Amino acid sequence: MINYKIPLLGITAYSGTGKTTLLKRLIPELLTMDIRCGLIKHSHHNMDIDKPGKDSYELRKAGAAQTIVACDQRWALMTETPSQAVNLSELAAQFNAELIDLVLVEGFKHEPIDKIALFRSSVGKPFEGLIDSDVIAVATDDNLALNIPKLDINDPSTIAEFIKRWLKDRN
Repeated sequence: MINYKIPLLGITAYSGTGKTTLLKRLIPELLTMDIRCGLIKHSHHNMDIDKPGKDSYELRKAGAAQTIVACDQRWALMTETPSQAVNLSELAAQFNAELIDLVLVEGFKHEPIDKIALFRSSVGKPFEGLIDSDVIAVATDDNLALNIPKLDINDPSTIAEFIKRWLKDRN
C-alpha cells in the first residue's frame, strides 16, 4: 500500500449503487466532525470543465499544457494528459495538506488504497466481484455475513463515525 501525505479512502461500487449520492451526504457529516475533505472522482468519459468560447478554453485548446482558471472564491488547474493514463499518486499530490484531512476517492477501484465498498443487490451485480484485499468495510442495505465491518449504506452519520475512527487509528 502506498503511503500518501494525506490519507486516501476509496468509495467503490458498481455503477448505479449510489456512490455520489452517499458522498453528497457523507461529506457534510465529516465536516461536522471537523474532518475537511478533498475529493478525487474518476470518470470513464472524456470530460471538460471548461466551456467552448471562454478565453481559458480557447487558450488551452491553443496548446497550453496546463491552465489555471482563478477567481477570488476558487481556482482550478487543468492539465492535458492525451498520451498517458491518469495516475492517482500524481493527483493526490496536488492537494494541500494544510487545507484538508482526508481525500475521498470515487473510482480508481484497482488502486491499493483502503476502501469502503458499497453494495446493493438490487443493482444486479455480484458481491464477490466488488471485494478485494483493500476493502476495510462494506456499506449495504442487504443482510450479508461479513468478516469486515458492515455499515448501513443509508446512514451517512454511522459511516462518518467509522471513517473518523479509521483516521484516528492511522495516526
